[in-house]
Amino acid sequence: MSTQIRKYELKARAESQRKTRERITKAAAELHEEIGVARTTVAEIARRAGVQRLTVYNHFPELSDLLPACSAHYMSHHPLPDLGGLSLEDPRERVQAVLRDMYGWYRDTKPMMGKLQGDRSSVPALDDFMRENSDRSTAGLAAALTAGFDARGRRAKRLRALLTVALDFGTWQRLDREGLGDEDAARLMSEAVAAV
Repeated sequence: MSTQIRKYELKARAESQRKTRERITKAAAELHEEIGVARTTVAEIARRAGVQRLTVYNHFPELSDLLPACSAHYMSHHPLPDLGGLSLEDPRERVQAVLRDMYGWYRDTKPMMGKLQGDRSSVPALDDFMRENSDRSTAGLAAALTAGFDARGRRAKRLRALLTVALDFGTWQRLDREGLGDEDAARLMSEAVAAV
């Protein structure tokens, strides 16, 4: 067999594996959004992706292997807002703009975010993944917003804690259930932050 033919076969096989992996990832992400991570089975992922269960396991042996791929797939279709408000000079305006952007994104991604938050306490791999990713990102954003205020020591710690709560999906969800639109919710929480 010539080297060229072998290279072609390897490329074709790699491309086929990539496409299969994408189908599995897409199917899993859709199921996570529709029924949640806790209720999604490998059999259902395989059925929806048009592959065998063993193929799913070959590509993603553990849920902890699948979650990053699902997240990347989902985020490619639902990117985080650009948070242009971070460049505003006034810290209160900055907080309000960032919260408004995040709350709008939460509204757009409510089905997925709601399922993830709901399943988090019952799926350890999901909790670990969210702690390492979304929780860490939220904490980083809260720290960046805290830096805009003239706060030190205990006051800075309280301010960062309140910003973390304000940035949380659960906070947005509660404010939404109370009938506040994203603009009003962002204003309310930025006022609470400013009061600290």
